[in-house]
Amino acid sequence: MKEIFQLTVSDILKRKNFENTSIAAGHEGVTNILKWVHVVEVTSIRHLLKGNELILSTGIAWKDNPAQFLSMVKELIEMNAAGLCLEMGTYLSEIPADVIEIANQHQFPIILFHQEVPFVEITQDIHSEIISQQYRKISDLENYSQRLNKRLLSIETYEDILQFIFSALDVQIIFRLKNQLAEFVPEIPLHDQTVILQLLESAKTQPCDKLAFAPIFLFGQEYAELAIYSKDIPISEYDFLILDRTATALAQHLLREMFVEEKKRVEETEWLQGWLEGEHMPAEIHQYLAENGLRPKTPDTAVLITKLFPFKEKAAPDITYLKLLFRSVFEQQGFIVFFVEKRNELTMILLNSRAKKNLKERIKNAIQSIEESEFIRKQCSARLMMAAGRFSNSLSDVHKSYFTAKETLRIQQKMTKKQSCEFYEDLHLYRLISQLSKHTDLQELANEYLNPVIQYDQKYNAKLLETLKVYLECNGSKQETSNKLFIVRQTLYHRLQKLENLLGEDFMDHEKRVAIEFMLLVHDYLHGSRSNLPEQISGSFGEFMN
Repeated sequence: MKEIFQLTVSDILKRKNFENTSIAAGHEGVTNILKWVHVVEVTSIRHLLKGNELILSTGIAWKDNPAQFLSMVKELIEMNAAGLCLEMGTYLSEIPADVIEIANQHQFPIILFHQEVPFVEITQDIHSEIISQQYRKISDLENYSQRLNKRLLSIETYEDILQFIFSALDVQIIFRLKNQLAEFVPEIPLHDQTVILQLLESAKTQPCDKLAFAPIFLFGQEYAELAIYSKDIPISEYDFLILDRTATALAQHLLREMFVEEKKRVEETEWLQGWLEGEHMPAEIHQYLAENGLRPKTPDTAVLITKLFPFKEKAAPDITYLKLLFRSVFEQQGFIVFFVEKRNELTMILLNSRAKKNLKERIKNAIQSIEESEFIRKQCSARLMMAAGRFSNSLSDVHKSYFTAKETLRIQQKMTKKQSCEFYEDLHLYRLISQLSKHTDLQELANEYLNPVIQYDQKYNAKLLETLKVYLECNGSKQETSNKLFIVRQTLYHRLQKLENLLGEDFMDHEKRVAIEFMLLVHDYLHGSRSNLPEQISGSFGEFMN
């Protein structure tokens, strides 16, 4: 390291007040870091120590008690004290052999003053040096931060930042973007890289004083990691602070790079819109992907549409932030992402970049990650609704997924919160209802079957329609139905008798039952339109940043 803001026992032995001293034991411990000085004349100090203190003593508390002396030294070693300085002659004439032995075992330095010394002058001198070092540390740290901030204005790649921290600390720098190989500054042999990476992984559960690391978060997601490694000298507090400042600078630079890239992608919108409309031939699509350096593992694709519903009429969510979040999450799930943006609507073309074809499972995982992200939950001005189209195994069939995604979104807005789903393939009967509604008066058809029940409910508030739905869902089980409705059996029997009177005794016969169940779905579809969004929006997809 170029700057060592760490005072060691060896350093203080060179100072004026330590001219007439010798080391009785623990010679190898002179490299111990020293952070403060205590004068101790008691038999126990455990509760006063925090580690790395140099202890000054005349030994009066244990002069006639060798066992107490040994116990005191063990306690200092246990509490990670830097060393023990003893004034010889006044109360102590020699150091017990067992004390010297244990000090040597633990490399705990015991320093002897061979003449009377002013402890107050020693503490003042060392504390002044520690405070002076702290001041220089703060000053150098501030200078580093200012120089780094100036460099950020002209730095073109994050590699320049890695070189900058290396020039400041002169230690091994390790940087790793999420799901990418680690980079080392300076470059070292592959074997050494493997050893350091193994140490880095183990340091996350078992701290190592030769390693320090800082995760880099963007939008609540861990995007990268910066680490430093010192083979010979422990990482200092100053090194930690430099690491933290540099990680913050890297986050700012990476975010800026992402914004620049996102702006460039705006120019692609027109071409992508043509892709969604089915205007491009397969050769054109492959050429476009090749020009962008993209080679999907498979031709599997899917289109997702995200609809934004602002809480306030004039509150327009920042689509750029939304795209950055979505890109980060979906790329981690193995997708190449293209965006087409319209007012309060964001269409995503997802290309599979993994060999596995479990598109639906990975899209679900991405949706869950977005829902649970702090960015969506806390910084919000809109609610989101997402709709996924039919999955395709051809790049030239993206338009089919797009049209079915639009259909899914349209149907979703007709469905109740309980029924809502994001995937076209899960809509089942609702797809049929949607198609029928274009050619048939479904309201009149539904009234044929359900109007007697609906009118009875309106007149007597009897909840027969709700009872009918649950009874059919329970396949005619009276016990299960009464439990779900939280009513007693007698009340249920009374309602079922009313339903028989209104619908006919055969309403549970197979064909009629199927027709009634279908009409119940039609009724919900026709009356579940969520025109008062965002208050009743389904999917609970969270809120979005202002």
